Amino acid sequence: MHNTLQGYIPEHSIPQVMELLAHDKLDFIVKSERKTRHGDYRKLKNGRHLITVNSNLNPYRFLMTLIHEIAHFEAFKNYGPFIKPHGKEWKLTFQHLMLPFLNPKVFPVELLPLLANHFKNPKATSDTDYHLSLALKQFDDNSDKTYIFEAPDGSVFKIHNGRQFKKGNRRVKRFECVEIKTGKTYLFNPNVEIELI
Repeated sequence: MHNTLQGYIPEHSIPQVMELLAHDKLDFIVKSERKTRHGDYRKLKNGRHLITVNSNLNPYRFLMTLIHEIAHFEAFKNYGPFIKPHGKEWKLTFQHLMLPFLNPKVFPVELLPLLANHFKNPKATSDTDYHLSLALKQFDDNSDKTYIFEAPDGSVFKIHNGRQFKKGNRRVKRFECVEIKTGKTYLFNPNVEIELI
């Protein structure tokens, strides 16, 4: 397991993560990139539990995603199958599991205040935390990406699946964008990666 984790998460986090994964009914797989999720957790029909995390994540996002998914497993074990996926039981579990990792041996100092703020009330995905998401993206291998908040108003862009949009006004947190093909309006978080056309 140590070899599987090496290179995916910060070195100082490996021993503790190995302890969290040391359960005879828990399987962990590193998957190729999925555009719609960073990782997932499932209880399998055979009674085992499976956690998957995308291989293309930087070490800090990979660690957060892995602990997020382990929190689903632990919440299931401790509270049963009828809790909400990202309800209070999961939030408490995620906070508890993540706390020992929030130190400068694991995360860069500039991320720690953002992480502390995020974990006051963790969300279903860190991508909805605009400031944290952008801070984490600076550690991606391909950090020369363009984000929707950087694009000029009225510009046309496409997203990962090829759909094209025109950037409109900013609401409180998100941008209104009109899909070119259908004329429908969609709301985009500021940190969505785009390709200007």
